[in-house]
Amino acid sequence: MGNLLSALLLQAGYNAALVAVGSALLGFAAGASGTFLFLRKRALVSDAVAHATLPGVGLAFIIMVALGGDGRSLLGLLAGSAVTAGIGLLLVEWIARRTRLSEDAAIGAVLSVFFGIGIVLLTVIQTMSAGRQAGLEGFLLGSTAGMLFQDAVVIAVGGTLAVLATYLLRRPMTLVAFDPEYAAASGYDVRRIDLAMMGLVMAVTVIGLKLVGLILIVAMLIVPPVTARFWTERAGSVVWIAGALGGLAGYLGAAISASAPALPTGPIIVLVAAGLFLLSLFLAPARGVAAAVLRHRRFQRRVHRRQGLLALARSEPILERYTLRVLRAEGLVRPDGVATEAGRAQAAKVARDERRWDIAREVHQDAGLTGRYDGLTPIEEVFTADEIEVFDSRLGGPRSVGGFA
Repeated sequence: MGNLLSALLLQAGYNAALVAVGSALLGFAAGASGTFLFLRKRALVSDAVAHATLPGVGLAFIIMVALGGDGRSLLGLLAGSAVTAGIGLLLVEWIARRTRLSEDAAIGAVLSVFFGIGIVLLTVIQTMSAGRQAGLEGFLLGSTAGMLFQDAVVIAVGGTLAVLATYLLRRPMTLVAFDPEYAAASGYDVRRIDLAMMGLVMAVTVIGLKLVGLILIVAMLIVPPVTARFWTERAGSVVWIAGALGGLAGYLGAAISASAPALPTGPIIVLVAAGLFLLSLFLAPARGVAAAVLRHRRFQRRVHRRQGLLALARSEPILERYTLRVLRAEGLVRPDGVATEAGRAQAAKVARDERRWDIAREVHQDAGLTGRYDGLTPIEEVFTADEIEVFDSRLGGPRSVGGFA
């Protein structure tokens, strides 16, 4: 516990603090930029882009070694991965647009082919004298052990640019994500905006290779937006909540990894993001499972209350035990099931409201008003007091219903 607290307070050493800050920045950028791909229902595109980076890493290493370098320059490797990721991105778009194949088929083809090429190149590199200690396998699952200040700067600058581009393009990307036909009719170039979305994902994927690897970066792009969706109904808010959740997952994951050196950073970050998703799934106030269960219980209680009061108004026995419990809890019936004074008054009100709604249907032919009747919505929330007086006058004034005044 002490080690974890030290890591959270950035006191676990220079490298641990560097990784924590870099992970938080990457998580924020990934969550924010991945939101629109999620809203566009094209989450698998990020998987294809991630796998398409591997050949670029291998080719960049081979070219740098051939030119006399050691081949492990991070900027060179990221540049190579960006080139092949861009090619993969354009191939997915071209196949989906110019052939009869669906986009998911194009993604599957590009993903598998590029990943296969990358594995072959890594195998070739291992046969090279300069490649045996290259450490390129770290790009698969991430490697933070040798993370340098320059690496953190690359992540910070690249992530900042990605977030800035997301902010500037948020309006057209939101429009395209929800209604591409309307966006096209409004004069937006939907294809270019789609490419911009995927380009942002490609940029974050490339800068995140060193930290979480090409396989796990997909989770950082998709899980935070999915989690953020539980907390808001506004697309603009999803972007920043997803960024905050991604940053939190990156920071906590890096701190946990630093407190237990045997744990790999990338997978722990993804597991923390998954944990935040599960918490949101169950505890989010509007869309969470717990909130849904509470809404159902409240609705069930209201239904039983109404049915019980109608039974009292009609002098019918209440046979449902849960209905009796609901009415007893509100003091509407005694323990023996006999209505109290308050229960008789409420029963008369419910029965009278039923008859008021019958009159309302005769008076108003507008289904927008009378169609709102669900047996639970109080009539006072739909009609004004003057309108309700008109209904009462047509009912002939107050009279007893089922023996109750």
